[in-house]
Amino acid sequence: MGTRFFGAECPSRGTGGKPAVEQHFCVPKPTRRVTLRIVPVSASQLWRSLIRRNRLFLIAGPCVIESEALCLQIARRMKAVCAKHGVTYVFKASFDKANRSSGKSFRGPGLDEGLATLARIRDHVGVPVLTDVHTEAQAIAAAEAVDILQIPAFLCRQTDLIRTAVATGAIVNIKKGQFLAPWDMTQVVKKASEAVPNGGAKVMVTERGTTFGYNNLVADMRSLPILSRLGVPVVFDATHSVQLPGAGGDSSGGQREFAPVLARCAIVAGADGLFVETHPDPDHALSDGPNMIPLADMPALVAQWVELRRIVPK
Repeated sequence: MGTRFFGAECPSRGTGGKPAVEQHFCVPKPTRRVTLRIVPVSASQLWRSLIRRNRLFLIAGPCVIESEALCLQIARRMKAVCAKHGVTYVFKASFDKANRSSGKSFRGPGLDEGLATLARIRDHVGVPVLTDVHTEAQAIAAAEAVDILQIPAFLCRQTDLIRTAVATGAIVNIKKGQFLAPWDMTQVVKKASEAVPNGGAKVMVTERGTTFGYNNLVADMRSLPILSRLGVPVVFDATHSVQLPGAGGDSSGGQREFAPVLARCAIVAGADGLFVETHPDPDHALSDGPNMIPLADMPALVAQWVELRRIVPK
């Protein structure tokens, strides 16, 4: 990655006053001064661990940043669980849930406070961190605080957003839209790969279910081997795949009891990694509670998933 700056004037500008992303990554000044102590993370080292064959990795955390204390609790617990089983662990949480059923729904702390929180999780817990971004400016800012930028499913065809995210040098996880066939991701991955010369793009794709009538999704396991043909790591999102979009009227419903079932199926079908949202008390979570797995259930599930990967190597 290029030279990093946080909360400071960018010393290099491109044409028209825009940041010269290919040389430096510049973050807009926060609305208030924030002091961060970020531990350097090697993107190449993390990337090598994510592309290791027959080694499962896990992306897990709450849907949204509800509080820093909650994020620390989950990150520390999941780090310990994954370390016990030799699983590469990435903490995930959103600073802004821009796509909510209702305008009154909780969205998160916002960009400045959210990125500061994620940077502290990365620093104090010592784990890689993933968050989703919705605009090019957010991608450039978030790349300073996290290791993996995630493109939400509804934005998976946004060319400028994808290319900007990849150009930061961060690893980029692109979720397959609920409206796309798995082979439609070919062009998405191609445009992402073109953002960095000489094959330097670090891109993953995630299957998170396909629209199946109204307020429902179906997880087609054929999607995983098809996505694998793209030559990038393939992740299965076990919790969003059991979401019932908009089924609650002003919120989405979910069937969390089926998330572990689909996770097992995905491992057997060849997923390289799993994406799971977890919470100590899903029924009182501020976002996506109905499809989140209780944190207390995760140790047994991770052990089961690792054993499945051992028995059925990719």
